[in-house]
Amino acid sequence: MTKKRNKQHGNKILGTPLDYKKHGDGINDPNLVLDYDSRFSDVLGTGISRRNLLKAGAAVAGLGLGGMSPLSSAFASKKEPFDPVVRMGYIPITDAAALLVAHELGYFKDEGIDSEKPTLIRGWAPLVEAFASHRFNLTHMLAPIPIWMRYNNNYPVKVTAWDHTNGSAMVVHKDSGIKSPKNMGGKQFAMPFWYSMHNIVSQMLLKDHGITPVIRPQNAEIGPNECNFLVLNPPDMPPALASRQIDGYCVAEPFCAMGEVKAQGEILRFNGDIWKGHPCCVVVMHEDDAMDPDRAAWAQGVHNAIIRAQLYLGANRKEMSHMLSKDGKKYLPFPVEIVERAMMFYDPAYYNNPQAIQNLDWEQDRINFQAWPYPSATVRIVDELKKTTVTGDSDFLKNITGEHVAKDLVQYEYVKNSLEKYPDWKKDPSVPQSGNPYEREEVIKT
Repeated sequence: MTKKRNKQHGNKILGTPLDYKKHGDGINDPNLVLDYDSRFSDVLGTGISRRNLLKAGAAVAGLGLGGMSPLSSAFASKKEPFDPVVRMGYIPITDAAALLVAHELGYFKDEGIDSEKPTLIRGWAPLVEAFASHRFNLTHMLAPIPIWMRYNNNYPVKVTAWDHTNGSAMVVHKDSGIKSPKNMGGKQFAMPFWYSMHNIVSQMLLKDHGITPVIRPQNAEIGPNECNFLVLNPPDMPPALASRQIDGYCVAEPFCAMGEVKAQGEILRFNGDIWKGHPCCVVVMHEDDAMDPDRAAWAQGVHNAIIRAQLYLGANRKEMSHMLSKDGKKYLPFPVEIVERAMMFYDPAYYNNPQAIQNLDWEQDRINFQAWPYPSATVRIVDELKKTTVTGDSDFLKNITGEHVAKDLVQYEYVKNSLEKYPDWKKDPSVPQSGNPYEREEVIKT
């Protein structure tokens, strides 16, 4: 099965060891400089200094979302008039691929829905702020963020589907000495957001190998069995790794592939090899759009387009890698070979030192595209969040249960109707291949 999938995905051109003299030495490589929407940032990628990292660590010390204040005026929600034009913001990661494809291939238009060109946003905090202020009415978010928004800030957000499964990894510098989670003691490790699957899964793995996650300034003393966690925006991670200002990071693709190819990184472990078929980003809508019966036909059409895009992505990875890349339609500021690696390259023979793929019988891919929001996963996310080290006020977690969140936060109707319309979703490796495809047990092996 693995060999067949690798052949189909065409990874033979991607699986050779890198010649860093040829490909660049990391921080000075021009391919690490990423261009973004000028409304949010002028220069990104290599402009990272130790002072900036220290300032970032201090800024998030008292906040829950890596720089976004829980008192932000954006969370003073008010009912907005219905706007049927789909307006999307996105982080430049493959998690957003289904939304981008649904727009680019005209799937929204096929449902009679207009959509604006998606707006690229540099980091999670500004994306959440923009959504909360109704600049966007459809976006992807890290699965734990809507939990924080709804139950800590009383913001009326609804999860309506999953964007994808798997699609993240823990990346470490080749010269960091990290070949096992046990080697993470005394290291600096970056997350894209405290409320993220990256933070949850990384901390699960480290704690099971005797390493205690802590959150301290980068210049603070770190014990031999402690790993210091900090928040960086995804575009800042590869250059920070290349310049050895951090020892590793966990983030969504294609920043993992970017770290491998351009920042002297290697994969310590794929997150999908720790938590089988886990969600990472979810589709979110404002509650009025997701629950108002007068908007039901619109919401159903949106989900039909997303599911159709997911199926096309899974079946046409090479074509979609090119389309998404800066060599194609420029949705992602990465060359096509980086996006292809992120979408297609998952070879156990290559990823054996460290052993980044350990559960071969799971027969997962590096990233998959499957939309059903399994309640069992939501329950487990809430349970794990309660054990995950974060900054800011997390007392709200004491007052919620996973069962309540699975029923209250998630709107299942539209996505289920769409999946019934497109039954090929059941072939995805994150879906049980026997029994009820809408129910599963979460499988985690650290």
